[in-house]
Amino acid sequence: MSNSTFKTLSEVSIKGKTERKGNLDYLSWATAWSMLKHHYPNAQRIVYEDQATGLNFFTDGRSAYVKVGIVVDELEHIDYLPIMDYRNNAIPIDKVTSFDVNKTIQRSTAKAIALHGLGLSLWMGEDIADVAPVVQSAPEQLPLKVGDANWEKVSKYIEANKGLGSDAIIKNLEVKYKITAQVKTAINKACA
Repeated sequence: MSNSTFKTLSEVSIKGKTERKGNLDYLSWATAWSMLKHHYPNAQRIVYEDQATGLNFFTDGRSAYVKVGIVVDELEHIDYLPIMDYRNNAIPIDKVTSFDVNKTIQRSTAKAIALHGLGLSLWMGEDIADVAPVVQSAPEQLPLKVGDANWEKVSKYIEANKGLGSDAIIKNLEVKYKITAQVKTAINKACA
């Protein structure tokens, strides 16, 4: 697949062709396949089978997944998709039905097509949706006293930035230093 293939497919509008299920938008496999074949009539789908079982899904003994490849201009993109229920939870292997496998193959087809560019925007961010945001704590403030080693550096900063005014200087310094009432008084005097 050349860059122009991805460029062509990623520029195809899917607006008005998606369906909403819960809080997610989906492009049906049939719509994605039709749109792909319109642009690349020789595109092919490969549904992989487990060589050991001959079945069109794979298992780790607890759950199962499918493997679907889409070939466009001799480049194959493969998608692996767990067999899931309507809440996107993996279905235990002893509960998997042929209907579940078929439905997952179709969803995996749409995702493999997206790897070639068509409808890829639907999956942007899905890999981080369940990750809790990282909360960064503020760095610990250094002690600051008039006349100590840090005060010399602060005095130079105050002198160079008097135009900001004492309130702005104090606010900027509070990012790094613990500012006491005595230090505030000294900063106000230095800015006057």
